[in-house]
Amino acid sequence: MLEAQLEQLATYLAGEFDNRQQSLAEPIWYLHLRLWHRPLPRALFGQGYSFFIEQVSVASGSAPYRQRILHLSDRNYQLWGQYYGLVDPVAYSGGATDPARLASLTRADLVDLPTCGVSIEYQPDRETFSARLPDDSLCSFTIDGTTTYVRLRFEVGPGTSTPGSPVVFQMSDRGVDPATGKATWGPQMGPFRLLKQVAFDLPG
Repeated sequence: MLEAQLEQLATYLAGEFDNRQQSLAEPIWYLHLRLWHRPLPRALFGQGYSFFIEQVSVASGSAPYRQRILHLSDRNYQLWGQYYGLVDPVAYSGGATDPARLASLTRADLVDLPTCGVSIEYQPDRETFSARLPDDSLCSFTIDGTTTYVRLRFEVGPGTSTPGSPVVFQMSDRGVDPATGKATWGPQMGPFRLLKQVAFDLPG
């Protein structure tokens, strides 16, 4: 059962996503984002599914940013998503649209982020998956001596119950001040709602 759910989750995530409709409807609150979950060879972890993730602010013309790795697996009979950083993220900037550049990735290129694992629950009535950090904890990582704290949360699945409805990825990541618990960045009026534009094949 879990293996089938794991494959379905990976299938939903594998692709290019865009929130153009949302950004046009509410431009004050939502940037126009493009997000990729590019599948990586299963040999990277030996089991489960993994993705190279990055995103871009479409209107800004800036380079892709927020490069990370997500590994999906089952842990203690629970679907689990573990995030990793990259030792040199700039070296892989743009890799989501040039996957040949990702072929050389090894575990040595990844940075362990032990606080950045999300438990994932399947909601069969909606055929969606919801991910969040356990016990309202915070993901933390350090770059150039500065530690950032993030509350991670996403949901992915069909946008509606209509057959053939596009897959929607809803992203609610927020930066958090650990001293006050207040959000420092992230969506203020609900999650970013990104529709899948292109589906990527999972590795065999």
